[in-house]
Amino acid sequence: MNYLDAAGSVELAVVERGGIPESRHLGAAVLVDADGRVLDALGDPAALIFPRSAVKPLQATAVLSTGLALVGEELALAAASHAGTPAHVAVVQRMLASAGLDESALQCPADWPLDSAARTRASERRRITMNCSGKHASFLAAAVHNGWPVAQYLAPEHPVQRAVATTVADFAGEAVAAWGIDGCNAPTPVISLTGLARSFSRVAMSDSGLADAMRAHPWAVDGPGRENAVTIAETGLLAKLGAEGVLVLATASGQAVAIKTLDGANRARTAVGLELLVRAGLLARERADAVLAVVGEPGLRVTF
Repeated sequence: MNYLDAAGSVELAVVERGGIPESRHLGAAVLVDADGRVLDALGDPAALIFPRSAVKPLQATAVLSTGLALVGEELALAAASHAGTPAHVAVVQRMLASAGLDESALQCPADWPLDSAARTRASERRRITMNCSGKHASFLAAAVHNGWPVAQYLAPEHPVQRAVATTVADFAGEAVAAWGIDGCNAPTPVISLTGLARSFSRVAMSDSGLADAMRAHPWAVDGPGRENAVTIAETGLLAKLGAEGVLVLATASGQAVAIKTLDGANRARTAVGLELLVRAGLLARERADAVLAVVGEPGLRVTF
């Protein structure tokens, strides 16, 4: 299979110290239009990758397809890699309680909050403060709503996970190449970089309410002052990060970018994604600069 490798990667960004290159980030990126056609590409856009948490909007879409009604903050949390603040935890608790469940039903690993203040206050790792707990709560709520087994909600053959598999393939416009297990214990697909961009384009244009919920509650998608939250609030774009250097961005009209760094480094992805949209005339330079003024890395510049 055509997994992303060095041959399919190009230099995306360089980090300089005193004007001297110190580190270089290689990877691939693609920009598609609202019909899924490739408008721009860096490296191999057909390379296969794990989207990691960038697939969460598709998982949330699958949950909605089961008939579970989620809106507002709860819907944004279903697609989130949240920072574990008290506000995030409260929404996840509400999602669980509405299904007659509590934190003990979650099967994601216990973890510290990503938010530094919340982590300082935390006395122990908890499942509900793990960044994927909103997604897991939505899986559980869908299972309860439909009368499906709860304890097996992460099994690949479970109806919730079958709905995820169908949604990923439908939205990406391609068969899932393989499956693995994500860091949160949920099944996670392998699709092409172009398929990932195409799928996020379709999320942005869907009438499910998910895109509106993410734009209305950027803090819920990520956390105050964090990469995706700032991007959504400053630009109106949809933004969803994934571990190992993955990012997807989409405009309201359906143009979408997907990025994957070869070594899994995260610090270049937002700058690269915004630059692709700027040079395509889809984002004003000042909006991109406003994001990078908050979450950009000192000394980093894109090199394409």
